[in-house]
Amino acid sequence: MVIINACKIAVHKLKMFSELVMFSHTLFSLPFAVISMVWAAGGWPSSHIMLWGLIALIGARNGANAFNRLVDRTFDGQNPRTAHRHLPQQLLAEKEVAAFIVVNYMIFIAASGMLNLLCLILSPVAIVLVSSYSYTKRFTYLSHLYLGFVIASAPIGAWFAVTGQIAFTPFVIGTVVMLWIAGFDIIYGTQDIEFDRRIGLWSIPSYFGLQNALRIAGALHFIMIMLLLFLYLWRGLGWMYLAGIGIATLLLMTEHKIIKPSNRQLMKVASYNLNQVISMVILVCSLVDYFYVS
Repeated sequence: MVIINACKIAVHKLKMFSELVMFSHTLFSLPFAVISMVWAAGGWPSSHIMLWGLIALIGARNGANAFNRLVDRTFDGQNPRTAHRHLPQQLLAEKEVAAFIVVNYMIFIAASGMLNLLCLILSPVAIVLVSSYSYTKRFTYLSHLYLGFVIASAPIGAWFAVTGQIAFTPFVIGTVVMLWIAGFDIIYGTQDIEFDRRIGLWSIPSYFGLQNALRIAGALHFIMIMLLLFLYLWRGLGWMYLAGIGIATLLLMTEHKIIKPSNRQLMKVASYNLNQVISMVILVCSLVDYFYVS
């Protein structure tokens, strides 16, 4: 009975931590990291690189998201939209979350060391970058771009994991991710315009207003698509990749069409659900194109 109860508690805690870091949102960075690995390796990378690369990605992402929740716990508790989260509701203790962060960052460093020397050397820098996002919203409306920049480290790091070298292509992929993430984070941030202004948090929606913020998000997504098309030309990709970009463009247009900040469920679809589909469409079409078309 004691063992059963302990298992139930462990499973419950695991569920709480998974919800804390929104583990399902790994679909934002993982597909582009896989594309980067395949292109860098000229095919499927070794199982060793795939395994430790995935572990490094998950460790860094979990640590960063938990750090953000810990640092922003006071703001989350004051915002009616986020007051239900785990730390404001004391569903998880601050010490538990702090320990979770340390463990995940240690996993990230260890996995980086299992990849190559460059990844190991850069791992502390990556931790500083992914952790510092939490503070940018306190002093600059460019925090959305910084968030995108942080998540862009996934495909760049994936390339380094395979080759151990710096190259041009992963930085283009990273810029695509940065612009894409920043764009839909701006869209998501339109829900908190009044709260951010009242509390003194910086964001593009609170600084420029709703309509201008949506125009900026649209411009970022337009440049993102242009860069994806640039990769099509630069790497001599095939029609299947191009079809994926076409589908992604239509989904982005739909995303911008349905934006309604007063409708929380609709905003979740626009900011999260559609973008998870976009990343998977680009991944599947890119892989099919690489292995079966090009």
